[in-house]
Amino acid sequence: MTSVATRIADALAPSISSAFGVMGNGNAHLIDALRDTTVAYVAVRHEAAAVAAADGYYRACGRLALATATYGAGFTNTVTALAEAVQAHTPLVLLVGDAPPTGARPWDIDQRSIAAAVGAETFTVSQADAGRVTIAAISHALTHRTAVVLAVPYGLAIAPAEEEGVLPSVVVPTPVTPEPAAIEAAAQLLARAERPLLLAGRGAWLADAGEPLSVLADRLGALTATTALGRNLFRRAEFDLGVVGGFGQDDAMDLVGRADVVLVIGAGLNQFTTRFGTLFSPETTVIRIDDRPHGEHPAVTMSLRGDARLTAEALLARVRPVPGRTARWREAVADPAPFRVRDAGTERCEDGRLDPRSLAVRLQQILPADRVTVSDGGHFLGWSNMHWKVAAPNRTMMVGTAFQSIGLGFPSAVGAASALPDATLVVTTGDGGALMALADLDSVIRTAKRGIIVVWNDAAYGAEIHMYGRMGLGTAPMLIDEVDFAGIARSLGGRGDVIRSLDDLSAVEAWLASDSNGVYLLDCRISTSVVAPYQREIYEHAVAVSA
Repeated sequence: MTSVATRIADALAPSISSAFGVMGNGNAHLIDALRDTTVAYVAVRHEAAAVAAADGYYRACGRLALATATYGAGFTNTVTALAEAVQAHTPLVLLVGDAPPTGARPWDIDQRSIAAAVGAETFTVSQADAGRVTIAAISHALTHRTAVVLAVPYGLAIAPAEEEGVLPSVVVPTPVTPEPAAIEAAAQLLARAERPLLLAGRGAWLADAGEPLSVLADRLGALTATTALGRNLFRRAEFDLGVVGGFGQDDAMDLVGRADVVLVIGAGLNQFTTRFGTLFSPETTVIRIDDRPHGEHPAVTMSLRGDARLTAEALLARVRPVPGRTARWREAVADPAPFRVRDAGTERCEDGRLDPRSLAVRLQQILPADRVTVSDGGHFLGWSNMHWKVAAPNRTMMVGTAFQSIGLGFPSAVGAASALPDATLVVTTGDGGALMALADLDSVIRTAKRGIIVVWNDAAYGAEIHMYGRMGLGTAPMLIDEVDFAGIARSLGGRGDVIRSLDDLSAVEAWLASDSNGVYLLDCRISTSVVAPYQREIYEHAVAVSA
């Protein structure tokens, strides 16, 4: 007899190699059925971590992963991470238990409606169609680049599955081909540009468009830039202005504002990327490439619907720029050094605590180049994103930013470490987010082959201090009693040091040089007196809007 759980596991296995979860009544038999497949299962400590780890896995390697939790409270614990995955367009499957076919029990809830409220569609299996529904769920996740819920009513997992014959193949989305007329119009605009700029986001990397876009930039004599999630996509670093938006360098952003035609590829153009609408000049022609239909964006002059790689290649076939027209534009960055200058701060602030800028600079010097960086949300985002280099778009991820949450850093790192086990894992988090995700610090220490955790510990919710504290609100609710994260890491089997001076980093520097494995937590005691530039930008916008 083939059980429903076995049928589901067998249908999942060809598309999924890794699963993350917390076992409970609703999914125990489903997890057990995975043992007889090629799917590797990693236990986490909180249900939100199951979804966040599956999300982090996809962001790091581009492959689908499974999350699993029980029904009721197990499912509701996943909702924030599920919303983040939907907002970030991360395909994943959340396998959960659900109410039995005989009717809801006191602890059962309408899980389908809750999932729908955050944008996730639910696929519910039965004895007659467990395999086909599983395939449909996977296909939907891949086609729409989103998270889906695969629900198994209680008691059904151990029931015999009815014969379904040969299951259909998973539907893999076909890249969208751009319209020739739209390509011709965009090519003419680009060819006439005197100050062209190519701006790429994570979508360009997912489409493997880096090479044709780099060739297109050279053909146009264009400068390039990226979003925070698209860094190092272009091959000519000397003509790249770096990250745009709040993490951007001011002189480089001024140059972005001088572009007369901007080609945007696979980037969302949200308020942070566009500096609240001030990044481009009002006279700039903005052409946007994306394979999904979007509503009108105030900055976009022309939309090109198509796969990023196919569209870049089509533009290459049509663009014939006038030789020398844009030579002066690239000469503007003949010496790229001024566009790389960042304020490195001083070692200590007046309150005696570390300046986060100087700490970030020193960490960049000692962290290995072969790393994958996972960043939680919070004020500290400014330091790692402005001072740390990135090898490729999949080697850095900012989790929580799509849904504006904190506390997903540790669990997302579990997925990234599973996807890229040979790279050094670097987790960067604030003390507030670290406390929220504390259960899965254990998971990081258990699963990462080699990792560094940087806790930017300012004993506060920094973003609130620099927003609402400046507005005059009482700061007591924004403060956190100082926590010994290094001690907690040691109690869970990792290494840990409190970092109060840059000299305190010597021990971790020696550890990194030794090629030792394990996880090393740096509890960095930083000052709240230094405000990240992007946070000042958010504050100034909020004040202007409320004026």
